[in-house]
Amino acid sequence: MVLQALPAMAQEPLSAIDWLSRSVLVPPQVGGDAVNPLGPEAPVSNGVTIGTVITSPLGPLNPLAPGLIAPERSGLPRGLWGATPEADLATLLQRERTDTLPSLLALLRLVILAELDAPQQPSSTNPLLLARVDALLEMGALEPAFALLQMAGAAEPERFRRLFDIALLLGEESRACRILGATPEVSPSYPVQVFCLARNGDWQAAVLSFQGAQALELIELDMIDLLARFLDPEAADGAEDLPAPTRVSPLRFRLMEAVGQPLPTAPLPLAFAQADLRTNTGWKARIEAGERLARMGSVEPNQLLGLYTEQSAAASGGVWERAAAMARLDAAITARNADAVAAVLPDTRNLLAEAGLESHLAALFARSLATLALSGEAAVVAFRLGMLSEDFESIAAQHVPQTAGERILLGVAKGDTAGLVAPNVRGVAVKSAFDARADLAEPYAGLVAANRQGEALLLAIEALSSGARGDLRQVGAALTLLRTLGLETAARRVALELLLLEPLA
Repeated sequence: MVLQALPAMAQEPLSAIDWLSRSVLVPPQVGGDAVNPLGPEAPVSNGVTIGTVITSPLGPLNPLAPGLIAPERSGLPRGLWGATPEADLATLLQRERTDTLPSLLALLRLVILAELDAPQQPSSTNPLLLARVDALLEMGALEPAFALLQMAGAAEPERFRRLFDIALLLGEESRACRILGATPEVSPSYPVQVFCLARNGDWQAAVLSFQGAQALELIELDMIDLLARFLDPEAADGAEDLPAPTRVSPLRFRLMEAVGQPLPTAPLPLAFAQADLRTNTGWKARIEAGERLARMGSVEPNQLLGLYTEQSAAASGGVWERAAAMARLDAAITARNADAVAAVLPDTRNLLAEAGLESHLAALFARSLATLALSGEAAVVAFRLGMLSEDFESIAAQHVPQTAGERILLGVAKGDTAGLVAPNVRGVAVKSAFDARADLAEPYAGLVAANRQGEALLLAIEALSSGARGDLRQVGAALTLLRTLGLETAARRVALELLLLEPLA
């Protein structure tokens, strides 16, 4: 393996995701172009004759606009991105949305994963694909992010970095190194070369590469100590533990684990929590990781229930209290014991709501609860969970409202609130979108008219997130946009969640 000295700038991070590994070397340009740094060569012929070239289309697949959900399933038009410049779309996707409604996270994920045509105004750097992947990584959704990148291919350095790091975070180090071997277009950094040589069993080559790169000062100081212990664990016997890295990348994370100093994932970006879902991790750590990921929609409700009920809670308080409550409720519902359900349901709902997981409770049990004869507080909670579930329409059709608050919820669930009285200002904001088919307001009307529907949708998601935090000014207009774009179910679910954020009279 030939080592070539590159300036320090070549190993600087290339991405907005600052925890990605510096896994790629990008040779600097020294004038000319990236292919021929010396500039264009002099012509070697006085003239050439170009024959007729016959072309034919290869089909609609665009590797820079891959998708996992077909238009007939997503309900989104292929041309959603329309005339909005690609760079603008990427900027909108890069905005932080960690504090938002579960239904908005689901809608955003749908937009990210949908099979859509590339923007009509592309950018030479193709930032939209990376912005989509990075948004998934911020949610901890590693598998769909990996699938998008596989469809696009790893030949471009930034795509390779993400593919490699996702494989590391999923605990598939060998797969990560296979990606490296299958991507000869990308020049790996020296720590990655050393790591993969060792993982592939070629320890002698790994040591030689490490020593050569170290001599040329091509590896950061903290990575030198870490790689040295990784290559020769026995030399570290009796030595003090290495200090925790100040900048934890997936490669450092895996190396620390390999040398016997695994790092806790709780203080790390959400994507690292996926590592704690492996069966070799302690039960409590797996539940905590599952809860973190579930809040962002990256762990399915049934998977979370499986974590809660895997064993009997060994202590009380916090995560153990939630696990014990979920186990009791699951057993009571399975036995169809209405009295037992009524005894545990309200407290379980309160515990899950405090942890930001009420939507998962609804997804798990709302349908079953709707078939039980409950009364009092348990019936109120069951109805609430029904309105937060995907079965909200069928549950609403069977429910007899007892209060003005319940009547407005049923009206939204049916898509018609005309003639109903909103019990609070949040209800007024939501009701304006469901009283009748309203005209689009600005800025959405102008964007849709200019063939910039995708931009309008991302702005509406942002406005509805602000509505969840109390800024209700754009809620009605944003819900109207969703309905106009044919996202009726999404609009109703968002509206129901907004209404249930505060008590209804």
